[in-house]
Amino acid sequence: MVQAEKTVFIKRRVESVYDFLLNGANNKLWRSSVLDIKPLSEPPYGVGSRFEQGLKGPGGRITGDYEITEVKPNELIRFQVVAGPARPMGSYQFEKLADGTSVTFVLDYQPRGLSKLMAPMIQRSMEEEVGMLDELKAFLEKHA
Repeated sequence: MVQAEKTVFIKRRVESVYDFLLNGANNKLWRSSVLDIKPLSEPPYGVGSRFEQGLKGPGGRITGDYEITEVKPNELIRFQVVAGPARPMGSYQFEKLADGTSVTFVLDYQPRGLSKLMAPMIQRSMEEEVGMLDELKAFLEKHA
C-alpha cells in the first residue's frame, strides 16, 4: 500500500475549515496541482457529492474526479477518487482546539497489476498533495 499523511494547525474555527474543504470547488484556491474543478452535485455537499477535477500530470492534464463517501460534521470527510490513472482513498480529519483547528490529510492507494510499477511515482505525488496542507493553512489564515 502507498500512503501519505500530514497534519497542520490552522487558526480558524473547525466549522469554517470543515465547510471550506467539504466544498471541493475550493480545491483550486489552495492546491496548485488542480487545473480545473467543478461540482457535479448540487449543494449542500455530503455523501455522494461528486467533483470533476483536472490535475497536473506528467504528460499534461489528468483526470482526478472524486466522490465524498463519508462525512461527520466538523470531524471527518472521506472521499474516493473515481476517475484517473490512480484512484486513492482520502480523508480529512478535524480536531477542534482552543485557538483553531488541527487538520490531518491522509491518502491511501492500493496498487494493482501494472500500477505497482508506478508506486514510487504515485508515492511522491501523494506526498506532494498532502504537503499542500501548508497552502491551505496560509490561504485560510490570510482570508480569515
